[in-house]
Amino acid sequence: MKQISIVVEEQPSFPLADITELMAANNINIDTIESETVGGSSVIVMTVNKYDLALRALRDASFHAITEDCLLIKVKDEPGALARIARRFKDADLHIRSFHIISRNNDTSIAAISTERTESAMKLVQDILVS
Repeated sequence: MKQISIVVEEQPSFPLADITELMAANNINIDTIESETVGGSSVIVMTVNKYDLALRALRDASFHAITEDCLLIKVKDEPGALARIARRFKDADLHIRSFHIISRNNDTSIAAISTERTESAMKLVQDILVS
C-alpha cells in the first residue's frame, strides 16, 4: 500500500478542505486520512483509491506531496499489542516513520506502518503482515 503525505507550511487557509475538495473534483475516493497542525504547518496523510491521479491532481494544484510504501499489519486489539510491535522495530534498529491504525474490528486492528527499510520491515512482521 502507498500513502501520500502533504505538508502545507505557513498557510492561513484550510488545507484539509482544499485537499478533500480536490480529491472529490477528480472523483478520487479517500480511503484513510489524518490531519494535524504543528506550529504553522499542516501535515495530511492519506490513502486513496486512485493513487497516480491523486498525485497528479496535487502536483497540478501546487501541493507538495511525498509518497511512501506502507505495510499493513494485523494486531490484537488489546493493551500492550502496539508496544510489542514498537519493541520489535526498536530491537531491530528499524526507525518507524509513521504508524496509523486504519481500522478496529472486534478483537483485531489493522495498522499501516512505514519505515526507512521496507524490505527489512516486511521480514520483521511477516507473521502479522496483511499486505
